[in-house]
This record gives sequence, structure tokens and C-alpha cells, in this order.
Amino acid sequence: MPLQVDDAHRVRTLTLDRPEALNAFDEALYDATTEALRAADADPGVAVVLLTGHGRAFSAGTDLAEMHARATDPAFVPGKHGFLGLVDALAELSKPLVVAVNGLGLGIGATILGFADLAFMASNARLKCPFTSLGVAPEAASSYLLPRLVGRQDAAWMLLSAEWVDAAQAREMGLVWRVCEPDDLLPEARRHAELLARRPISSLVAVKRTMTEPLRAGIAAARERENAAFAELMGGPANLEALTAFAEGREPDFTSLPPGW
Repeated sequence: MPLQVDDAHRVRTLTLDRPEALNAFDEALYDATTEALRAADADPGVAVVLLTGHGRAFSAGTDLAEMHARATDPAFVPGKHGFLGLVDALAELSKPLVVAVNGLGLGIGATILGFADLAFMASNARLKCPFTSLGVAPEAASSYLLPRLVGRQDAAWMLLSAEWVDAAQAREMGLVWRVCEPDDLLPEARRHAELLARRPISSLVAVKRTMTEPLRAGIAAARERENAAFAELMGGPANLEALTAFAEGREPDFTSLPPGW
């Protein structure tokens, strides 16, 4: 299984478990994580969800080999839920979500923090929103949630530059709540998750609902805009150059693309 699921003290811990692929989301991991989030939300014995990764990465985002196949192979068969299903589950999760970023996070491995109620990050971890380096658009309502979370200019830098953000920068801009030494990360995140889990689930759900309900329309509208832009750019000249460069082990060259790309 690409996902480990463990229960303790009313906290359900979901651990992304494709360490050989830096926990990149292939269709199987998208489906497993979506179903695990929905199962946790429906389980009356679960108060808090804790999400982390196994190995040296939190998540390298969407598996680029599968992205290339999706863009170029007419016979590609998507999963049951896919990326959009995972974002649906995150947006609809009624219980507190604690995220422990244990290593590098790219793409959805970074934008998922827009849905975290509390985020912890290892001091040696790094984050990147690689959209412009892949010739695509933002995802997971990040164009709406990141400016609200960190301010317009920090969000613009993350979304436009495709540059790394280290743990200190992430804490300074408000992208994560606490930075911990690597060995302390999961115990510290779990300690806070278990503290929350001792509160009444009904009250936790009510607090989260009152905080997130005003954002739902904005999230939905942002996702619609992003999905349309992503669909327009996916498979276009810039995206194909980026994916081809990845497959060939070289840096993409966007300077030779047609005008406007």
C-alpha cells in the first residue's frame, strides 16, 4: 500500500509511503489518500487527522512520469479519484488537519498547506510550487489560499518563481506554524494533534466549520479558474518541453518556444 494508516488517541495518522519516488502522487496514492481522508471524516472515533511522509520527502507532488503519460498517451487510464478527488476531500474535511512536512514538498506537497489547520515543518525541509517550471497553472486553490495565508507578494513569489522556500522562510511568511528539528517533528506534531483530539469532536468540527465556511465559495471559484488554465496549458508547448526535459535529464529551455509561450 502506498499509504500507511494508524490510529492512536483519536488521531488518525496518514503517512505517504512511496519513499523510492519521494512520495510523489501517482494515481494509486491519490486514490488511497482521498479514501483515507473520507474514511477518517466519517469515523466517529477519529477527532484529528495527521498527515506526513515516509523517508526524506514529504511529497514530490504529482508523479511526472504519469503526468507525461497522461499528456501523451491516449490509452492512459486515470484512477478513481485522482488529483481533483484529493482536493475535494481536503476541502470538505470537517475535522482538524495537522500536516507534518518531514522533507521536501513540491506541488501538492506544498499547496496542501493551504488546507492545513496546523502545519509543522522539519528544519531541513524545503517547499516549491513548480508550476511555471512545468509550463502549467496553479492548483488546489493555491492562487486563492496562499495569498490569504502568507500575503500577496510571498504568494506571488512562490507561485511565479518556482524557487525553493526553506523552513525558516516558510515560518517567517506564515506558511507553517512551527519549525522543528527533524527528530522532533513527528512527536511535536503528534503531541499537538493529541491535545486537540482530547477536545469534543463536535466542538472541533464546529470551530473548523465556522472558520472555513466563508472560504468555500472562493476555493470553488479558484479551483474552477485553475483547472481551466491547467487544462489549457497541459500538453502545450511549454509543458511538453518541461516534461521532455525531465525525461531526458536536462533543464527545460523555454526561450525557443513559439511567441506567447
